[in-house]
Amino acid sequence: MLVPNQKIDLPILEEKGVTLYIKREDTIHPHISGNKYRKLKYNLLEAERQGHATLLTFGGAFSNHIAATACAGKEKGFKTIGVIRGEELRDSWQENPTLRLAREHGMEFHFVSRSDYRRKNEKTFLDKLEEVFGRCYVLPEGGTNTLAVKGCEEILTESDTKFDIVCSCVGTGGTLSGLINSVKAHQTVWGFPALKGDFLKEDIRKFARNENWDLITDYHFGGYAKVDVGLINFINVFKKETGIPLDPVYTGKMLFGIFDLVKKDTFKKGAQILAIHTGGLQGIEGMNLALKKRNLPLLDV
Repeated sequence: MLVPNQKIDLPILEEKGVTLYIKREDTIHPHISGNKYRKLKYNLLEAERQGHATLLTFGGAFSNHIAATACAGKEKGFKTIGVIRGEELRDSWQENPTLRLAREHGMEFHFVSRSDYRRKNEKTFLDKLEEVFGRCYVLPEGGTNTLAVKGCEEILTESDTKFDIVCSCVGTGGTLSGLINSVKAHQTVWGFPALKGDFLKEDIRKFARNENWDLITDYHFGGYAKVDVGLINFINVFKKETGIPLDPVYTGKMLFGIFDLVKKDTFKKGAQILAIHTGGLQGIEGMNLALKKRNLPLLDV
């Protein structure tokens, strides 16, 4: 699948002698965009090969993975079940744009407490889910497994070998692992985690076969889904200047980080950077609801 690379022409890049392109993975599909499309590709083929009729997966209220699985399942003829973190959502899910989208595409919800949700990888917990829902093809939270990494290894193409540094945001590490496995020896992969903590390195090493990568951990803005006015303003200005929408949880933080590093002269003159836009734009509506409650500026849609 050919995905366009869009060159970013902004004065700071020219001033610092840095070239930046964005791979528009967000344009792959209206609902199954970016890395979620890649992660689901081979998993859906495997579910079909094994004769499964139902996909079961896990996520929070604003999960891109939940939305993408529901949409992909409907498109490919699977029933879908989402195990959703937070029992309090059982009577209010209609107010949540991500869950509304998932339900519109046929997903059945199973709401569990946060303590039960933490057991999502335990065999006894999974066995109980099978008792309730029958035989299912189980996708992990965020969608990362060996087949998901295989799909993400297809993000880069031969024409991308000209870039020195490939950047991606990081959630569970599957997308970054796929990029690490597919770059050439002269290239380096930089991951920008959306979560606090150093635990991601071990998760990535489970799948990554190379060592030409690093995590840039200074741009999580306090943790998963945490934002501030500076980030919101950056995303809105970036969209106005380039026409590219960014989500505030993942790609917005990565691009904020890249431009901050450009300003700090972290990149050598002449450096060619490719940033992967991993989609996630469906989450903007939900984020705006949260921002409105906090009397913060809203993201342009």
